[in-house]
Amino acid sequence: MTGITTSAHFIDYAIVIATLALSIVVGLRFSGRQKDAGYYFKAGGKLPSWAIGMSILATVISSVTFIAYPGEGFSSNWIRLVQGLMVPLVLLIIVWMIVPLYRKVIRLSAYEYFEKRFGFLARLYSSLGFTLNHFARMGTVLYLLSLALNSMTGIDTVYIVLVIGVFVVLFTIIGGMEAIVWLDVIQGFLLISGGIIALAILLFSVEGGPVRIWEVAAENGKIGFGPFDFDFVNLTFWVMAINGIFYAIQKYGADQTIVQRYLTAKSDKEAIKASLIGILFCVPVWAMFMFIGTALFSYYHISGEVLPPDMKPDSVFPLFIMTKLPVGVVGLVISALIAAAFSSLDSDLNCLSAICLEDYYLRWKPDTSAKGQLLAGRLFTFLAGAGTIIVALFYVFSGGEGVLGIVFTLYAIFSGGIAGMFLLGIFSRRTNKKGMYAGILACILFTFYAVLTSTTVEWGGREVLLMDLGNLNFTHHKYMIGVYSHVVLMIVAYGVSLLFPAKPAEESLTWYGWRKLKRQQNSEPS
Repeated sequence: MTGITTSAHFIDYAIVIATLALSIVVGLRFSGRQKDAGYYFKAGGKLPSWAIGMSILATVISSVTFIAYPGEGFSSNWIRLVQGLMVPLVLLIIVWMIVPLYRKVIRLSAYEYFEKRFGFLARLYSSLGFTLNHFARMGTVLYLLSLALNSMTGIDTVYIVLVIGVFVVLFTIIGGMEAIVWLDVIQGFLLISGGIIALAILLFSVEGGPVRIWEVAAENGKIGFGPFDFDFVNLTFWVMAINGIFYAIQKYGADQTIVQRYLTAKSDKEAIKASLIGILFCVPVWAMFMFIGTALFSYYHISGEVLPPDMKPDSVFPLFIMTKLPVGVVGLVISALIAAAFSSLDSDLNCLSAICLEDYYLRWKPDTSAKGQLLAGRLFTFLAGAGTIIVALFYVFSGGEGVLGIVFTLYAIFSGGIAGMFLLGIFSRRTNKKGMYAGILACILFTFYAVLTSTTVEWGGREVLLMDLGNLNFTHHKYMIGVYSHVVLMIVAYGVSLLFPAKPAEESLTWYGWRKLKRQQNSEPS
């Protein structure tokens, strides 16, 4: 990011410090309740739906949304918003079934379901995919935050990564899931307020107001979701739409950060309500931050102000915050930015710790006491936090570019067919362990092929592919790697299962069991 010469007023710093202090107060408030791992990770299963819904919102909305979405809206159109628009369409179809299913068949880890359905290797593979994906995501979130704060305050990015990283880790270790959810509620309102205030000031900072902002954006091709060509090689609407469908299935059907929220609710009905609240708020927030980038383009186009020639799109919103917003509002928006990152990181740390404990440690030491499990969970939180800081520092020293594109690409690679595994588990009684293991192997081989034959490195002063197979190279857009990996896994797993048939899956683990249960409930007299 290009440095910004202005600095925040001491009032702004006071607001930021007060916000950070609040997180410690919340963490300490709930620290005494963490008596065992079940409470530490599930908050006793007694949280209200509206709080869980706000926590889902705050978890999904991170510094990627706060900085990268405006950067994308400034430099392009709204095409990368398409992925998020697919989420409510998918969720409204599957949430009624998956929430009661998970609350019935798992103890803590979402990947326990895959073991019950397809065996231990399926659990190991899916939990490892989640871990790799979220380490990359968490590092990106912390990195983006450090860039934004560096450009606003001049503080070295390394120091920001270390200070914020340590702060988040300590809070998560102390407070557990209950503290995370209630802090997410506060931070969720803060980040929404910060975005609304910044957008309102932006829209009315030019002559002609919102109408003129919209006209200039439309004249310059900044409004729209195209191109709409049915083309999987370039970034098109269809690439993002199909990617978004599988993203939604995996996020709400097989992502620990969301599934763990289902377990914190008082009942199935409350958990379903929480999911709907979370995602139905997420879409307008994603759209708001994307439109902030669009409005920023119009603002600088109308005002005639010349941006620094080396300024990256991700830097434009921080520049506007520091140079155009009044004292106090700057502190509020910076606090909202930190809150966006904080609420995402603490949730991910807690969930990664839950995975390490449930999927690995307790398999090795199943007789660990309740106190020992809690201690191990906190240790895993610390280790996950240290890993996140290391990934963020790697981004700092390597100089990441186009962060939103990086996030989507890493998701596509690390998703590894898990959505396909989930769909077969739920909707196919014939798919069995042998078939799934074959599907996982095929998915891994395909992903390696696609990544190696589409990734270039600099060698001898020119760009060369990691592996060049000529006409057999993977030439479609990298976002499609994740889509194809799901399809490859499903086709191979189902086909091999037909060749090596086994006993059909237990009905209670599938959609058929859920449908049967619903019919029984509907036939009972009220």
